[in-house]
Amino acid sequence: MGDEFGASYASLLRSTLSLPLGGGMTADEALAAGVDPKAVWEAVCEVQSVPPERRLGRDIPPKR
Repeated sequence: MGDEFGASYASLLRSTLSLPLGGGMTADEALAAGVDPKAVWEAVCEVQSVPPERRLGRDIPPKR
């Protein structure tokens, strides 16, 4: 999240942004409840309108 939003804003989003997971949990709550981190990230991206081309992070080389 820090790569996309910056460290400070990412921290704020994790603890305050209501996600469409489990009745509106925050990212921190969802992760603590055992929700898959990828599902949490996808939910954050949807709510924050992160375009698909930026959802994998910066220049992550493919696994071979």
